[in-house]
Amino acid sequence: DAAPNFEGLLPPNLESVIAGWIHDDMPSFDVGGLVVGSEKKEAKLLMKSSGVFAGKPFFTKVFEMLDCKVEWEEIAVEGNNIEISEKVVFATVTGPVNKILRGERTALNTLSRCSGVATLSREAADTAKNLGWNGWVAGTRKTTPGFRIVEKYGLLVGGAATHRLDLSQMVMLKDNHIWASGSIEKAVKLARKAAGFSQKIEVECQSLEEALEAAKAGADIVMLDNFTPENLRSDAKKFKEQYPHVLVEASGGITTETMPGFLGPDIDVVSQGKLTQGYPCVDFSLKIVH
Repeated sequence: DAAPNFEGLLPPNLESVIAGWIHDDMPSFDVGGLVVGSEKKEAKLLMKSSGVFAGKPFFTKVFEMLDCKVEWEEIAVEGNNIEISEKVVFATVTGPVNKILRGERTALNTLSRCSGVATLSREAADTAKNLGWNGWVAGTRKTTPGFRIVEKYGLLVGGAATHRLDLSQMVMLKDNHIWASGSIEKAVKLARKAAGFSQKIEVECQSLEEALEAAKAGADIVMLDNFTPENLRSDAKKFKEQYPHVLVEASGGITTETMPGFLGPDIDVVSQGKLTQGYPCVDFSLKIVH
């Protein structure tokens, strides 16, 4: 069940991102922190609902930056799909009690949301795999501003692909780019001059004709957007007959429930915005030992 250890992917600016989260929650006085004082205490992290566990490095880093220590239990393995019938202790946080409480909500928010993304991603990836499809289930760039790294990390832990991480990672020419530049061919050729050989170019297409135009101009991936399942499979087959090495992505309002209709031998990627835009959170709490 366990996913690879993706913690090594996290960038060196993670501390500055987390510092922003902490500052957001405490821009001024912390009266509650004054009330409890700075005596050293322990707090137990409890997992209270079932799901795929993810977000461990973010939880740890929040408390490390607040001079606290986190010790994890053996059960706390990222990627494990854990069935909860009663509260389970996942970690112990030790440090000044005011700092434990200062980091509590921020740390829990990252953990519950990252686990939520991972859980939904696991369901989607397993659904596709169980149907015998060997393509990629992917997220999208529909992430929460300032929280993208957590949601993209959750996709990976859950077994989905991140899709492009940001505007700089891969070129995606959507309908607005095409309309603003004048044509698919013009947009792709200019993008290739700037991107060179090191970046893939994907073009959002509303028809088979547009997909063929994009591939002819040099696109590496075509997104067949908002197609019905029947039209998608038919047009993808026709497209692959001419451009077998160009990837085909299906997108547009697809959910895990409707996804089986969009899978097929000529579809390489199915993307779901819902994986990072409509996920339910996994329930965790942190309780001071008393």
